[in-house]
Amino acid sequence: MAADYSPGPPPLSAAVPAGCAGLRLDAALARMFPEHSRSRLQAWLKEGRITLAGEPADPRRKVWGGEQVLVQPPAEAAGEAVAEAIALPIAYEDESILVIDKPAGLVVHPGNGNPAGTLMNGLLHHAPGLAAIPRAGIVHRLDKDTSGLLVVAKTLEAQTALVRQLQARTVKRQYLALVHGRVDRPGVVDAPIGRHPVQRTRMAVVPEGREARTHYECREEFGGASLLECRLETGRTHQIRVHMARLGHPLVGDPVYGRQRTGDALLDDFPRQALHAWRLALRHPAGGQEMAWESPLPADLAALLECLRRR
Repeated sequence: MAADYSPGPPPLSAAVPAGCAGLRLDAALARMFPEHSRSRLQAWLKEGRITLAGEPADPRRKVWGGEQVLVQPPAEAAGEAVAEAIALPIAYEDESILVIDKPAGLVVHPGNGNPAGTLMNGLLHHAPGLAAIPRAGIVHRLDKDTSGLLVVAKTLEAQTALVRQLQARTVKRQYLALVHGRVDRPGVVDAPIGRHPVQRTRMAVVPEGREARTHYECREEFGGASLLECRLETGRTHQIRVHMARLGHPLVGDPVYGRQRTGDALLDDFPRQALHAWRLALRHPAGGQEMAWESPLPADLAALLECLRRR
């Protein structure tokens, strides 16, 4: 019998359609419940949340049509986060997705040191239905002090579709990064990223890390700094910050991967990493049309660039 779980969302019940005859159960489930990703369904199979004809389900078992499938999704999809009335700059919203223009200083997920006041808390207040979506529909993230655009799924179907687009690298994310030094030609940093072997709160380029690739080109040069446009091909934690430091051009204001003091007060006094997610493009998970959004530079970064130009 399946394990006894605390109350959660209503169970999903369906008969295996004739069109799935001869398929393994895991493949049939992916067709029957397309709003859920294969990895999510596989996890639920392992946890005993799925039964076939009233019996524990073996993902390798073949189905022949007509068998009854019962799925019990887990409770508390958004974890322990509670709804909070937090002002969220919304760039776009419809029934499937929500695009947020995140300000610097706003944490995306609750965690140690940030149990409340996060983007997730604000999302749960803005759209209470997100409580039923894993991670409240958040499919990618920005660091606390990085500003700019990120997309949130409002339905399970949209979340699954967006995750698949991210895995297929068809979601286009472009950033503006002010870095130290002169970068006079475009290039690509192709270097795997993983946890720092000693400082576990940091990321680093390590041989056993996950594949990571960042394209960059210079938009503007200021003598002691360069404004780069960076395009992510992958989406690893702190990817641009780690790759630019590896290149010898760390982000201005980066407290973890940047330079401590350069002697240039204008750059040294900038209080956060100078990184802004300025453009986001994707295929709408419901309609299929290509969509794109752009975010203007936040006031602090725009003011710094203006000072650099005048100088």
